[in-house]
Amino acid sequence: MTTALPTSITAEQTARFDTKVVVLLGDDLAAWQELNVTAFLISGITVSAPDLTGGPYRDRDGTTYLPMLRQPVLVMTGNSGLLRSVRDRASARDDVALAVYTRELFATGHDDANRAAVAAVAAADLDLVGLALRGPRNAVDRMLKGARMHA
Repeated sequence: MTTALPTSITAEQTARFDTKVVVLLGDDLAAWQELNVTAFLISGITVSAPDLTGGPYRDRDGTTYLPMLRQPVLVMTGNSGLLRSVRDRASARDDVALAVYTRELFATGHDDANRAAVAAVAAADLDLVGLALRGPRNAVDRMLKGARMHA
């Protein structure tokens, strides 16, 4: 017996969050790079606050699955200038969690090498290919002005 999933979600079923989670990808990445960058960046957002994940999932048979983020994630794209601008504005705020992914990380093979690659470059010179941020909805919206929804 299968249970049909709802085809539409009512307003009562939709939660409104005080914060917004967004991944901003450079507009010059290959598809595999977009997926890789998104996965790494969201892992950073996931650990940025203890209440961002819900409980574990369980199917009717009792199989348990890992918890996931409690709120939606938007994936957007923009040019390198927008990435720099968003990084600058987000890093200047105490209420915005920020994760970065630089072009150099495509050539590294583990976490220590990733951190060393970022540490070797001044903030203004980072070759950003992706960012993830979580912060107050209005602030994040203003920072992302000019970004496009990922197609």
